[in-house]
Parts: sequence; C-alpha cells; structure tokens
Amino acid sequence: MLQRRRERLKRERRKRLIAIGVAAVLIAGGVSAGAIALSNRFASGSDRKVVTSDTKKENKTETGTDSGEAVSTEASGDTVSGDTLAQADLLAQQYDYDKAIDLLKNDPAYGSDQKMQAAVKEYEDTKATCTAWPLEQVTHVFYHILIKDTSKAFDGDYKEADYNQVMTTIDEFNKITQTMYDKGYVMVSIKDMAKADENGNITAGEILLPPGKTPFVLSQDDVCYYHYMDGDGFATKLVVDEEGKIRNEYVEDDGSVSVGDYDMVPLIDRFVEQHPDFSYRGAKGIVALTGYNGILGYRTDESYETRPADLDENKVQWLDAHPDFSLEKEREGAKKVADAMKAEGWEFASHTWGHQNVGQISLEKLQEDTEKFKKNVDPLIGGTDIIIFAFGTDITTEPEYSGDKFEYLKGQGYNYFCNVDSSQYYVQIRDRYFRQGRRNLDGYRMYYNPELLEDLFNAKDVFDPARPTPVPPMG
Repeated sequence: MLQRRRERLKRERRKRLIAIGVAAVLIAGGVSAGAIALSNRFASGSDRKVVTSDTKKENKTETGTDSGEAVSTEASGDTVSGDTLAQADLLAQQYDYDKAIDLLKNDPAYGSDQKMQAAVKEYEDTKATCTAWPLEQVTHVFYHILIKDTSKAFDGDYKEADYNQVMTTIDEFNKITQTMYDKGYVMVSIKDMAKADENGNITAGEILLPPGKTPFVLSQDDVCYYHYMDGDGFATKLVVDEEGKIRNEYVEDDGSVSVGDYDMVPLIDRFVEQHPDFSYRGAKGIVALTGYNGILGYRTDESYETRPADLDENKVQWLDAHPDFSLEKEREGAKKVADAMKAEGWEFASHTWGHQNVGQISLEKLQEDTEKFKKNVDPLIGGTDIIIFAFGTDITTEPEYSGDKFEYLKGQGYNYFCNVDSSQYYVQIRDRYFRQGRRNLDGYRMYYNPELLEDLFNAKDVFDPARPTPVPPMG
C-alpha cells in the first residue's frame, strides 16, 4: 500500500512540476532543503568549468552515482511544491510515522482531504507493525577514506600495504551499501540508541522499525584528507557545490580538479536521495576527525599559521606550494562544509587531535591532545560528545569504564565511546556512558575473515579485483 501510494505521489509531483515549471517552483520554494534535493543537474552529469590563474586549474563537475528523482532528506523541511502529502510520505519512508501523522492531521485541509486521511490510516497501520529493536544487537561498521583510483593507491610504493589493509575502494563500498540496503539494513544514530542529558546522564533510547528492517551505525575515520595521501588516488577535500550538495574534490593528473562523489559522505547522500528508507529519521553516519592536518581537507590547525620549529615536513611543503594560505579562509571553508553535513544528518566525533593511542599514552598526553582538539576542531563542528578511538584501541581493557582517563574524558563532555571489535555486536549502555564496538569493512577483514561479515554481505561478491593479493597481514 505504501509503495503504491509513493509511486502515485511521484507521478502527481511530476505533473505539477511540468505544469508550473521548475523555475517557478524554485522561486516559490526558495533555496530550501527540498529545492536542493529535487534539483538534479549535477547528478545527471552536467559540467561546470572554471579556470583560475596561476595553476590554471580546470574544475570539472562529475558524479560517481546516478540519481533519478531526488527527494529532500531533511525530514522536517518543506518540499519544493509545498505538498504536505509528499512531506508526510518522506517522513513515513524514514520511519517517523508519528511526525508524518501529526503533519497531516494539523493541515487545515485534512478534514476534507480523503488522500490525507487514507495516508494517516496507512501510516498508523504500518506503525502498528513496528517493534523496538534490541539495542544490544545493533552493529556498527566503519570505513577509512575510500580509494577512487586503484592504480594510484596500489602502485607498489611503501604505502600500498597500508592502503590494501585498511582502505576500501569506491566499487567495494557501493556494492556493500547496495547489499546491506537489499537486506533491509537501516542507518541509525547512536543517539537513537542512547540519550545523554545536559549532565551527561545516559538512558537507553528506542529504535522502532517494521518487520524486515535491521538497524546499524555507520562511521568513517580520518576524514581529514591527509597530506601523505596526495596523488595516491583519493579525494582531497569535501566541498558544498552550487546546489548546496556535499561533494568531493579530486585532483587529476593534469592538475585539473574534478568535483563529484568520491568518498563516503557524498556517496551516502546520493544513495539516500534514491532510497530514503535507508535512513532512520534522517540519520546518516559519524565522521571521526583528527586535527593535526586540519579537517575535511581544509588546513585548519593553528600550526599552519604559527609554523612552530617542529612543523611537519608535509605541512611545510604544502605551505610553500600555497603562498596565499589563509587560516581564516580554511576554517571558513571547513565550517561551511561541517554545517551542511550536520543539516544532512551527519554527526562528528573526535578521533583525537593527533591520532593518539589512548591506551598507551599518559593522562597528561591525553589532556594535551584533547585541548588541541577542542581549540582547533570543536569550534568548526559545533563541538561533539562522541569519541572514536584511533588504532582501534580503548582507554581500558576492563569490561567497565573507570579510572583517570575515563573520568577526564567524561569531564570534558564525552558521553559516547567507540573502539574496534570484530564481533557482530558490542554495546554497553551505562548510567554515565555509551560504549560500542565497530567492525572494519576493509581489505584485511574481507580477505582474512570474510566469515565475520556474512550477516552484512558476501565478501567474494564485493572484493575488488584491482586489489593486490594476498593482502598483507597486520603487524
């Protein structure tokens, strides 16, 4: 019933758009979330070209995914047409049946509109089939930066082994995403799983899903586009394009810059445009950030401006190649992207400023590192109470959190803690913290432990033939 109604609504929207014209719709709707999502010029492959001086870069726009009719993913925003039914349908597709029902019932036309009344009945019927998912059975998967060009990442140099072990290719990522969607997986926020009040007290949340749907948490580490990855087949930064969509930049061999979907954030955004039911109430994933090379591809750390005596050589080379560097502009660019990401349902986490092994460093080192993160990163992302530990480590090997490091991080406002765990589920919801293990979906895990991924996908069907084998062992 819901599917037939969605198809009918799509046909009706097309007819209205044809009748009044897309331009009129955009004027009427303004630069709303719905307008951004409905307009598809970039997704359909049109190009823009801008030539800048000095490097004379040619900026080409392309996309790594095809888009059909896109819909707004901002659950509470207006659609382009102002169609209350379309807004309610999107909310229902993303499992927020109460909000969809309230939206329709509060519309002045509801009392005489049979379509609205029928939709409410359908949403109520579907909601009645939903059950609360056991929170201790929510899995959490993560990636590092995705490989766009395997010929550059796997070129035999000293970095190849690392890329082969811990990175995932775009082709693998897209296959995994599609397979998980086909199996009924739905992205949820860890803040759907546990709620933290203003005092840091934690209570269990609730995830209500209809039969056949399975919640999971998604995250990505090191979304900073480090200097050492330049020229190795990875995107170089995240940007907001002319239509307000989040994209990547990628530097081609000739120095031109392509703009498209070359990493997890834009690829997931495009996928949810096509499949809104892949997102639970608008949730996307968690992006874990360090700070020493800046964030999101922008060189936002104060060290780029202060140039201390021990400044990393990679930073020195980058600064020498960018004599027009402005810390203020870099931070403005990063904040613009971060704000756009949060509006699309993305969340941010600390990955420690310096990619520290929190299980090994001293409390004093942890304090110093945390202060740098809060000074250089928090203002750009609006702060975070999530910490995803680097190296897959944890602050303790004990089954429960305690001790100086935990107390320090808790005192700094962190409520959600994530390590790496190869088991299907690892969730702790305690009075003072939420703790969850994450599963790495990378070359190492697919090659050596494919059986640990069978609930998600078949590794043989996903494994990129461009990946060199055997994948180097860890250690």
